[in-house]
Amino acid sequence: MSPAPGRRVERRFRLYELPLLLGLVLLWMMLWGEISWMSFGSGILIALLATRLYYLPPVELAGRFNVWWAIRYLWYFFTHLALASLQVAWQALGPGPRPVPAVIEVRLRTRSDFILTMTSLTLSLIPGSLVAEVDRFGSTLYLHVLNAPTHEAIERVRWDAHHVEELLIRTIGSREEVAKLP
Repeated sequence: MSPAPGRRVERRFRLYELPLLLGLVLLWMMLWGEISWMSFGSGILIALLATRLYYLPPVELAGRFNVWWAIRYLWYFFTHLALASLQVAWQALGPGPRPVPAVIEVRLRTRSDFILTMTSLTLSLIPGSLVAEVDRFGSTLYLHVLNAPTHEAIERVRWDAHHVEELLIRTIGSREEVAKLP
């Protein structure tokens, strides 16, 4: 005897959102600062309540994950995190001219909300830049950059944003998005 058609769709939807629920549980455990059965169980409860009580737009995942590109993405993130921290510290404490801030518009290639969000978070976590605004429908980020005195510096910021997006597309993007990359 097969399950009712509506029930099968509901179960598939819940399996589809399982990685996001686990991400919320992990975030909850990190907020509490402990790994225990209590924080895990309460994280599951909070994640289920948050996703059932509040409207959240559906996040469509491509269903693929490339370990090699994930390693490259993490390497890029951590090296730029360290280098940018040193650059910001030098700009704040070192001698020389004052930084020239700028707000830079960066149009991304992706139409995936998840990759757009991950790109925004990555760029915001690297010191010296902050995503001031996101145009979800136009896939456009507006980055506030601490120091972009020349046209070349602005183009470098755009290149960095596109590079982060490319790394994320190659890591978790759909096959169609990967095929569109240069």
